[in-house]
Amino acid sequence: MRATRVIAVTMAGAAVLAPVVACSSQDEAAPGRNPEAAPTVSAAESTPPPPEHPFTGQPIGGRKPVLAVKIENTAAGKPQMGLKSADIVYIEQVEGGLTRLMAIFSSKLPAKVGPVRSARISDLHILPMFGKPALAYSGVQTKMIPYVQKASLFDVSDSAAPGAYQREPGRVAPYNLVASPRKLLSEAPKASKAKDIGFVFGDAPEGGTPKKSFTVRYPAARFTFTWSQSQERWLVAQDGKKDMAAEGGQQGAPTVVVQYAKTTRSEFHDVNDSYTPLIQTTGTGRAVVLRDGKAYNAKWSRESEEEGTTFTTASGEPMPFAKGQVWVVLAAPKPVQP
Repeated sequence: MRATRVIAVTMAGAAVLAPVVACSSQDEAAPGRNPEAAPTVSAAESTPPPPEHPFTGQPIGGRKPVLAVKIENTAAGKPQMGLKSADIVYIEQVEGGLTRLMAIFSSKLPAKVGPVRSARISDLHILPMFGKPALAYSGVQTKMIPYVQKASLFDVSDSAAPGAYQREPGRVAPYNLVASPRKLLSEAPKASKAKDIGFVFGDAPEGGTPKKSFTVRYPAARFTFTWSQSQERWLVAQDGKKDMAAEGGQQGAPTVVVQYAKTTRSEFHDVNDSYTPLIQTTGTGRAVVLRDGKAYNAKWSRESEEEGTTFTTASGEPMPFAKGQVWVVLAAPKPVQP
């Protein structure tokens, strides 16, 4: 009890209240003042911290619609535009053991993004966790069109929203198609706003193995993520070359998640009869989370396509990511050695 309040003294079976000498003149009772009133709290103390974006953990003023864009990821399509502004970047295996990106935008939008390329069946299994986002792409296999039409998304492809696309001078088709994210979202006014997809952000947990670099191999592509202490990011290199951005600088993120997911043959294939991989992003599996110059063994879990993907530490606690952009590398599990 505060020194400025009164204390009870028991005398001869009766409770007698005696005043206590005040410690300062500010504590003395004054006309019209309630001595029992709670202390004044400053505006800074009473104002709650700003909300954090569910995709990046960074402060936001409000949640905005979600836009997913399929982006070329071979040397012919580089340097890519707009990736630096993405909240999440997925690396997915496609035909011939190559890869393609799906970038998720919400908290901020670049002026241009691209080169925009075709969608794959695995995209339709990843996107439901975002609700009903807008999906920008350039074509799909004819056999896959009914799947896109039934999927939980708003179609803002180059055929559905042609006014949002243009051909970039100095680039060769089909690697010159770029889009305006703002125009794309204007064509999908009811696109879902960002929501919880299972990511947790915060201080790094104990443990982890110090790593200067970490490499992930696909049948026809290789990615190396190298920790930069000065930039506090994992810098991306592909096939031995730095992955540079059209806006300048090297691509990279504070958190890289290598999510090992079973990869099988789908019913689709390209014009060369090379099968389209189907990445199993529901269920459970092993993961490696790279952050703060360390690698953490983790487990991923996603009960259904409508739910997000959670990542936990070896002890079963939520695995926090560093705040900022997140790259999710969807890689086939390493074969078990006999």
